[in-house]
Amino acid sequence: MTSDRAKVEQKVLEYENFINEVLKKDLQKVLEQRDEVYEKISQYLQLKNIIERLQESESEELKMQVDLGCNFYVEAKVPETSKIFVAVGYGFFVELTLPEAIRFIEKKTKQLTEHSEKLTKDSAKIKANVRMVLEGLRELQGLHDLPDQK
Repeated sequence: MTSDRAKVEQKVLEYENFINEVLKKDLQKVLEQRDEVYEKISQYLQLKNIIERLQESESEELKMQVDLGCNFYVEAKVPETSKIFVAVGYGFFVELTLPEAIRFIEKKTKQLTEHSEKLTKDSAKIKANVRMVLEGLRELQGLHDLPDQK
């Protein structure tokens, strides 16, 4: 009887270790990736908003403040606003007209949104796996109710 109890305790420790070392770390990584994708979406939408304001103003030159880092700003003058450089990934920039840039941004945000939805589904699967392992722990320990996780 004592060896059975020791085996149960060993299994409980293995399950707890699996939850803490594998599932929770996987969940954290997926949620961090999703947050990065949300940040990129936000940046692209800000750029789209700026482009739309540029199109509405129809001005040919632009004065703005550019952050050099550490909250140091310098005034910049853009002599021609009909084309802009857009970061397309991997350190590459492409010169696009304003309408082309808006189309690119719409496609890119759609792609990023789909990716964030996939990451959300992945996080839900990991949470379900955590729940399942906790249910297994409950059965091993002979407990009746699993506490709700928030």
